[in-house]
Amino acid sequence: MKRPLRFALVGAALLLNACSQDALPGDTASAQGDAVAHPEIWPKYEYPVPVDPAVEAKIADLLKTMTLEDKIGQLIQADLCCVTPEEVREYNLGSILVGGNSGPNGNDFAPAPDWLKAADAFYLASVDKRDGGAGIPVIWGIDAVHGHANIIGATVFPHNIGLGAAHDPALIERIGAATAQEVRVTGQEWTFAPTVTVPQDYRWGRAYEGYSSDPKLVASYVGAMVRGLQGPPDQANLLARDKVIASTKHFLADGGTKDGVDQGDAQISEEDLRDIHGLPYGPAIENGVATVMVSFSSWQGKKLTGNKSLITDVLKDRMGFGGFVVSDWNAHGQVEGCTNSACPQALLAGLDMYMAPDSWKAIYEDLLRRAKAGEIPMQRIDDAVSRILRVKFRLGVFEAGKPSSRPLAGDWKVLGSPQHRELAREAVRKSLVLLKNQGVLPLKAGARLLVAGEGADDVARASGGWTISWQGTGLTNAMFPGSTSLWAGLKQAAEAGGGSATLSPDGSFSEKPDAAVVVFGEKPYAEFQGDRATLALDADLTGPYATMKKLRAQGIPVVAVMITGRPLYVNPALNAADAFVVAWLPGSEGGKGLADVLIGDAAGKTRFDFTGKLPAAWPKTPAMADGALFPFGYGLTYAAPRAAWKPLPEIADSKAGDARIYFARGVPTASWSLVLGNIDRAEEKRITTVPADAIGGRAHITATDAAVQEGARRIEVKDGGAALAVSSHDPLDLGRETNADVMVLFTVKVNKAPARAAVALRCEGSGCGSREPVTLPASGTFVRYGIPLKCLASKGADMSKVTAPFILETTGPADYALAEVRLGTDAEKVLPCN
Repeated sequence: MKRPLRFALVGAALLLNACSQDALPGDTASAQGDAVAHPEIWPKYEYPVPVDPAVEAKIADLLKTMTLEDKIGQLIQADLCCVTPEEVREYNLGSILVGGNSGPNGNDFAPAPDWLKAADAFYLASVDKRDGGAGIPVIWGIDAVHGHANIIGATVFPHNIGLGAAHDPALIERIGAATAQEVRVTGQEWTFAPTVTVPQDYRWGRAYEGYSSDPKLVASYVGAMVRGLQGPPDQANLLARDKVIASTKHFLADGGTKDGVDQGDAQISEEDLRDIHGLPYGPAIENGVATVMVSFSSWQGKKLTGNKSLITDVLKDRMGFGGFVVSDWNAHGQVEGCTNSACPQALLAGLDMYMAPDSWKAIYEDLLRRAKAGEIPMQRIDDAVSRILRVKFRLGVFEAGKPSSRPLAGDWKVLGSPQHRELAREAVRKSLVLLKNQGVLPLKAGARLLVAGEGADDVARASGGWTISWQGTGLTNAMFPGSTSLWAGLKQAAEAGGGSATLSPDGSFSEKPDAAVVVFGEKPYAEFQGDRATLALDADLTGPYATMKKLRAQGIPVVAVMITGRPLYVNPALNAADAFVVAWLPGSEGGKGLADVLIGDAAGKTRFDFTGKLPAAWPKTPAMADGALFPFGYGLTYAAPRAAWKPLPEIADSKAGDARIYFARGVPTASWSLVLGNIDRAEEKRITTVPADAIGGRAHITATDAAVQEGARRIEVKDGGAALAVSSHDPLDLGRETNADVMVLFTVKVNKAPARAAVALRCEGSGCGSREPVTLPASGTFVRYGIPLKCLASKGADMSKVTAPFILETTGPADYALAEVRLGTDAEKVLPCN
């Protein structure tokens, strides 16, 4: 959620014509006619949820009594950030959700009881029939994608890529059941899971949300997870049990976009669309999944959220899906000709519920106006409302009462229970993949163990994105009560076996250890922030390579443990270590699950063997096109024959090349320039070497240290106005990022504060741009500031044609140093938008 896929058209154009619609925005059938699916080539399935005549009669009666306003309200889902219980009552909204950075009372880190209290407040408002309201209960959706991980104290299961390595559908069903129980504790009824994407390019930042690159493996898991969350498809009244409704996502081919670009375009044939990305939807439908979330992305250039041929003709009519279809976070605004405030095309294409987090009121008013004018057929509105009501009756929300009165609600011992943590621990054990072992594993229980790497004692880093916060950043171990970091798990196991363990992030020691475990790998990320240019680890995360080499040179056996959301080129680490384990993103029980497999008994015999197998091929170089080092399904066991290790080729300067980093380590990244000039651009100088002078000698530029030697550029302005820009001649499309909570981040140390300052953005075209006045006080230290892209977009900039995403304008004498400019969410200080 909060982002995803794309698709096609002629059927939608026909419906528009049938409704005498020649003026709806975005009617571009002629331009998009090649993005039309052919339902007859797609498989048919049976949707097994029984049709209850009594329920159908209730739905028919409700439709007769509901006003048009009531019906339009049911089609809308608003985010907790931007709606009140009173507004839910007033507009008869069908659903609310909590986005990645939302929470009760504006607190994403709110304690569990606050979530249940909020659930009661919204439910009670929705069923209040004052002023003639319909009183239809609202339902609350949440991203419980690897456990109920929005909530502090919940069990955090391994992300899907790790579960894919386990090759165990029965395990998946048990995880689904445990997740449903924990969601019920805090009062929600709907999880936006499972993600059934089939990633084909692991540069995509959401790839870890997919179980595997193999559609058959993904398909084998889907029915199990849906059953775990919802129970058997013939069961009604889920809220009387311990279940929730599920949502398979993102329909369709979010994992098949060109170059792995999030919300990009799947430029593939319809046969590949069907056979690779459509395959997992069969078992989802056959197991009665209640909802399907449509992707942000496109197929053959057409946004899926506006593609009738796929949503209606294929998913609903051909494949037989009987639940309702919900969009992703403001995805309707990306449909051709639409905006976040107006998009009837999505409803006409077959969308049933708009996820309109902060745009819900505008969408409501636009749909209502068009419905009253006869622009949208009542038949389509009634069909969408009926589908939503049918799922609500199946859920049992009409009879369940307020959330706190339902089974498991407020039963805090279920949240992160020992049973669920033990299940997560089992999942970690089964997900670990052994790529190399030159005899060092298993470790003897009585040994002296050294644990190195800055990520070893960091539960958040082991949990990844979609954990408490959207990107999984800004968290501490204290936010994971009852959890065990990788370091803590190894320490407990070592000491339990009569040995010892020492934590030393840089690998230093006073007493020589018998073996060392070096933890390294990726930091948490989610969509946008996770997209990569190549399959290589960021340069600033490769420091542990030297630690491995140093330890090994001292005769200490080294076990490398990699935390990662995807296969990456890490040949230097594979060469430097005696053993190499892929831990993926193991979650809150990562430490115990890892120790179970790595540490044997006093005699060095195993307690648990490695059983995990790669869910996707491992790259030989940073470009997967160069072939696989380890194929899909590869994974060693302790019993595997030990072959001599042949050193792997190491590629110099194999940086990941994050496309959202524009300036770092003192220099602009590829295709970007650092330019200093007057505010009016009458005089500009591209800074390529330092020291340098600019704008008539009024400014002096030198190098200064920041994180690394000469990692920043210091700008000393004597007087007047100056503007420091990171710019490019090639326009950048930031429309997708603007839709989310992404910011322009700039890390700066202010030695002398200017009289006035502003952050500006420039776009292609005369006068195109925006600026926001800011206050940058003298700090004496580097501070990572952030300004939301939404803020700059609201000033009139064309975010699809950005040529300078960051310009710092100053007036008067100033002295500051710039260390980094990038997009992200992890600002130390967010600048207000005036």
